[in-house]
Amino acid sequence: MGGHFAIAVAAGIIGEYWLKVIHLGGAADKGSISPQSEESSMKEQYAAIIEAVGEDLARPGLVDTPQRAAKAMEFLTKGYRESIDGIVNNALFPSQARDMVIVKDIELYSLCEHHMLPFIGKCHVGYIPDGKVLGLSKIARIVDVFARRLQIQENLTAEIAHTIEEVTGASGVGVVLEAKHLCMMMRGVEKQNSLMRTSSMLGLFRSNQATREEFLDLIRPLS
Repeated sequence: MGGHFAIAVAAGIIGEYWLKVIHLGGAADKGSISPQSEESSMKEQYAAIIEAVGEDLARPGLVDTPQRAAKAMEFLTKGYRESIDGIVNNALFPSQARDMVIVKDIELYSLCEHHMLPFIGKCHVGYIPDGKVLGLSKIARIVDVFARRLQIQENLTAEIAHTIEEVTGASGVGVVLEAKHLCMMMRGVEKQNSLMRTSSMLGLFRSNQATREEFLDLIRPLS
């Protein structure tokens, strides 16, 4: 019982820590907490969790684990410290194209905000330009900005779609995301073959059935 309580306390401290370090939905408050103190604080909390499960931090395999785990968590949540303006970097180009642009099978890795376990999958993005097109790699980078945060898949899908719409001024945007959730696979109901699929349709993708069907048909796997 004591071990479980200690784990809960340490995990709670990590959660509270991130609420202080980051502005939810935005970048970190760099003026108040330095990267060094961020890593040091997380290192201490991971050390507490490892001890709480009954392990020996002096064991050779675990000596550097708290620091490695802290660095891994910083990478897995780097989306909090990135901005859309910085990612897009003015990579919007004039274009007369008015047909659908699709980037499919963008792999993504995120962390479930409920259990902080990974969910892994792919994202399909389509948009109809209205005078401007977005640099190809920027679409994948926008997916990563939001995936590299504590997320639920429903919100992640909507955030990607609305951001693409705002950045491009597109007349329509469609996003479909499909992923496997380890919080459902390695714990709880332990269902190994379940797949979650979510979608967000904006503009013409929502109002025009033919546009929506064209997008959904084009992202289907080739037989």
